[in-house]
Amino acid sequence: MSMQAEQHMYQQGVQHLCDNGLTQVPNKYILPEPERPLNVVDDGCINLPIIDFAQLQGENRPRVLASLSKACQEFGFFQFKVEVKLCELWMWMQVINHGLGDEAIGKMIDVSKRFFELPFEERQRYMSSDLHAPVRYGTSFNQNNDKVFCWRDFLKLSCHSMQDYSSLWPSSPLDLREAMGVYSTKTQHLYERVMEAILESLGVTNETAIFEQGSQLMMVNWYPACPQPQLTLGLPPHSDYGLLTLLLQDQVEGLQIQHNDKWVTVKPIPNSFVVNIGDQFEIFSNGRYKSVVHRVAVNSMRSRLSVASLHSLNANYNVTPSPILIDDSNPRLYQDTNYADFVDYLSSSDFK
Repeated sequence: MSMQAEQHMYQQGVQHLCDNGLTQVPNKYILPEPERPLNVVDDGCINLPIIDFAQLQGENRPRVLASLSKACQEFGFFQFKVEVKLCELWMWMQVINHGLGDEAIGKMIDVSKRFFELPFEERQRYMSSDLHAPVRYGTSFNQNNDKVFCWRDFLKLSCHSMQDYSSLWPSSPLDLREAMGVYSTKTQHLYERVMEAILESLGVTNETAIFEQGSQLMMVNWYPACPQPQLTLGLPPHSDYGLLTLLLQDQVEGLQIQHNDKWVTVKPIPNSFVVNIGDQFEIFSNGRYKSVVHRVAVNSMRSRLSVASLHSLNANYNVTPSPILIDDSNPRLYQDTNYADFVDYLSSSDFK
């Protein structure tokens, strides 16, 4: 097989390889030995802080905001469960039986899995190597430039923004557009309430307007079961570039965060969201709240699905440290930047 034909085969995605009887990891997916998951310190599982937003309206509000601030500073991640009543979103601590969520979340996971089960010819209709495409089915991270491919296929959908892209979303499965529409609207509302609380915990309450007209991307990630998971990763170590990510995952472990210089696995909680700070918010906070490096491990027994709702400022809006957080003791640490320039950088560089 020629090098060009081999490259094209890998760009068709991991699921396509598995559908054709893959029994071992191809060389294109094998990481250099020092970067393989078993050669990096792994410190077991971690239970992320769970924030009880339901108490934000009561007398415990200062305590909850302090807990939120601590979670953002120490972890850059926290976790919560959701319950929806009368079309409103509420976040509860350690609630087992909750009412939203179950239907919207269950439909989102179900329809996403059915998309990746479609015949390759159907999925291929949405395949693109253009990082700016509003609807994109692809593989790895940047399949044009990655020297080593990631063990991941994905469906990226533009959602909440200045333009409605929903008519471009896949028409199969037949209920995908409806399920994604409901889910993206609910997660956008949830993002707005979470962001409001985070800004208050940071002591910055007069700059909320700049976060209200941002963009939302939905990244549906599919990590097929891998015959040699010790050789590869679903996603390499990275931080999210945007403001905030709301991550829904099924019950298969895989998400790992770098904490105290060790890799720890985030234990999934049924029907919960993992929230993490992105690079844009780290810049805005002038380093007070850090975006955290994380990666995704794969396994040989079960495929894994996650849905990341990625919230960012509009593509050409410059993010800059808040002047409220800059003084003689806390000098400015970051230059201005915007999302469009960052995507251009990813398009032209080997991702590290």
